Amino acid sequence: MTERVQFECNGEQRVVDVEVGESLLSVLRERLQLTSVKDGCAPQGQCGCCTVLVDGGARVACVTPVTRVAGRSVTTLEGLDPQRRDALAGAFLAHGASQCGFCTPGIVMRCAALIDAGKAETPAAVQGALAAHLCRCTGWQGIVEAVAAVVEPGGDIATAPPAARDLDAAGRRATLEGGAEQRVALDVVLGHGGFADDEAVDRAPMSMVAVPVGDGYDGATSDIDARRYVTADSLFEARSRAAKVQGRRSTIAPAPPMAPPAVPDGGVALATSWVEPAYLEPDASWCAPGGVPATPLANGGAFGAKTASSAPAAARALADAHGGEVRVVWSREDVVRWGPKRAPIAASARYDDGRVVVRGRGPATPEIAASPYGVAIDVQWETTELPGPSVSHTARAPFAEIAVLVEGALDATRFDRAAHVDGVAAAVLLDTCVGGPDGAFAGARVALDAVTGALQGVEVRVGAGRVLDEIVLRSYCIGAVHMALGWVLREGLAVDDDGEVHDLTIRSFGVLRAKDMPPVQIEIVDDDRAPCRGSDAVFAATAAACWNALTRAEGARPTSFPASDTRASRLLRR
Repeated sequence: MTERVQFECNGEQRVVDVEVGESLLSVLRERLQLTSVKDGCAPQGQCGCCTVLVDGGARVACVTPVTRVAGRSVTTLEGLDPQRRDALAGAFLAHGASQCGFCTPGIVMRCAALIDAGKAETPAAVQGALAAHLCRCTGWQGIVEAVAAVVEPGGDIATAPPAARDLDAAGRRATLEGGAEQRVALDVVLGHGGFADDEAVDRAPMSMVAVPVGDGYDGATSDIDARRYVTADSLFEARSRAAKVQGRRSTIAPAPPMAPPAVPDGGVALATSWVEPAYLEPDASWCAPGGVPATPLANGGAFGAKTASSAPAAARALADAHGGEVRVVWSREDVVRWGPKRAPIAASARYDDGRVVVRGRGPATPEIAASPYGVAIDVQWETTELPGPSVSHTARAPFAEIAVLVEGALDATRFDRAAHVDGVAAAVLLDTCVGGPDGAFAGARVALDAVTGALQGVEVRVGAGRVLDEIVLRSYCIGAVHMALGWVLREGLAVDDDGEVHDLTIRSFGVLRAKDMPPVQIEIVDDDRAPCRGSDAVFAATAAACWNALTRAEGARPTSFPASDTRASRLLRR
């Protein structure tokens, strides 16, 4: 059944025949081809990527039935006043408030509405408004700074042109930090990063849209079976046929699947949970028969989590099987069930006579961190099969687990880092110092309130060779701090004894909200070495510094991530 709906969109009257129950997001993207409106979690209404203005107020389109906007005015990013839109986008670009650019259009729309309402004059107000959004990359701070820079007294938007900048060099730094090709430009902030599903929508109508079906599908690239996908003429119809339903949040708490080992004398022990990469753009691809499928790594690679996505292979197989172009789209629930996770571990570490011995196990073997202290690192690892989601061997900073354990073992023995650190690392030494395998070094200090245990601030010094672009490097480092704090304090997946993932909403992963983030200070140490990835070292150093800071604040070292029984973690759940 269909029904006719008329509404104003970006100043133009539109009349569309829609399916019963169809959302405003579906109509804007699929029928009107307005691709600035992104589908990050539909229909959960939890990520904010599809935020538009309805009669001037910000609203997420994925949970808004299109019938509710009948006779009303809808504005997408394409319909904002160009001068005001470009001023906001320019501020985001200048402050590193956008990386892949997938979540940014919705955030820009929210900020535009906040400014128009005269409510964007304090950082706290902006952080409060961002509660409706999720950004995995930037760590929020650049977004708050961008809005502060563009809001003039009285609530208007400043429209000064951005300062000159070498965006090619910025793109090289972004590609290095993100691990996949990435552009840095104004149009990226506006959502035009070349995402695969946007390309497919722009090419509409394609002959078929395909969505995976069945809880048993494992997403493996080696087993592309057309019977694992439901195809239809539209995304709405395909998801309806596949009986896609809104994700749910688990009633069980995330917990490490392996108990922490016994703490060795003078050493440390740690067990971690699976961690959802939580990239905002769900896996998608499209392909013509015999063609090359579109990559899901359009503008960034989700810090390694998408490098083995099966969406392209599925698009090619289905296009060949059906003899026409096929668009493959995963839902948020598909990503959670079948996308790879950061692997859990159970390990201990102890410093003894010039070396740190790490003994551990888990479904993936971590890389060995570089030692800036002149101590040897002896890793004895057992690969263990566990019932649960697949794991990524290309997760962000795969050496972080070893680095955290090494730093913890040194901290437990009051090892004098300053007396042993070499010349390169000395420039970035704080409470912790971690070296990445590619030559980057980062030092971090995490401050906790002595009374409440709350996060107060994070200091970072990072050396990553030639800087190329300070704004991009700073943005990635703040984002790495955000991700590291989340890993230690909040992030984890609820997985039952049979290995089934129960957390299927994007808010259930524990990603830190804008209001949760403490101030972050980044000091970049420039040098003449070849550019190398600094944010991975920052991720590891911040996680280690946070673990050590919790130990001092709590009087005992937590033995699991997330450290949910600590005061800092409990405060973040409020």
